[in-house]
Amino acid sequence: MAVDEYLFRSLENEPGTYLRFYSWARPTVSLGYSQNVDRVLNMAYCRREGIDIVRRITGGKLVLHDREVTYSLCSSDTGTFGTTLTGSYRLISSGLMRGLEKMGLRPCLADAPPQAYVRGDLPCFSYPARDEIEVEGRKIVGSAQKRVEGRFLQHGSIPLQEDDERLRHISLLDGSGEHIRMISLSQALGEQVDFSWAVDRFASGMAEFFGACLRPMTFSDEAKASVTRLQKDRHENPDWVLGTFP
Repeated sequence: MAVDEYLFRSLENEPGTYLRFYSWARPTVSLGYSQNVDRVLNMAYCRREGIDIVRRITGGKLVLHDREVTYSLCSSDTGTFGTTLTGSYRLISSGLMRGLEKMGLRPCLADAPPQAYVRGDLPCFSYPARDEIEVEGRKIVGSAQKRVEGRFLQHGSIPLQEDDERLRHISLLDGSGEHIRMISLSQALGEQVDFSWAVDRFASGMAEFFGACLRPMTFSDEAKASVTRLQKDRHENPDWVLGTFP
């Protein structure tokens, strides 16, 4: 989360586009920027099971990050991505879909979800939002975006394996009758999917869709120090992570 925010902030000073794929050292819940932790999260369960908690600078709903591919894309290139959330969201989904197609899947973009989901406290993978990605009628990518003056950060979760029961415990869905309408890459393909194998296809699909040449990035010592400050001051700060938001 701190690296994503650092890259997003860096675009204040110079134009660019950054694409990342990463995984998590241990199970972690991320909260959307404005979510109230008391309404969406079983804190006692997370503490008991050793599940970390972070808060994103993007919007959206609760996500359990564990056996997954996490992607992030931040850019100030309005020539490629346009100037609207909906336009850039759809473009990025299309690039990710190209990666899924390289795996042999047949993804599609979702229509608008029910208003009860939009306005409520259900977790991210309860329904696909408009222009999120479905496979076999179930959500396979959950994404969220933040925009400021022509630059944006979008990141999201792509499950490698399913973990519906733990997500139900974490997100206060036990006994609610609500369903988790998600599918993992392993479910969709009928075999266990490796992180590196999936990332190779997503990176290739994004590069192909956008006609881009992806180049590796190395952080300078100054950049690493900036990331560390963001991590300590915000992303490890309980006032930020667990604060009550409207």
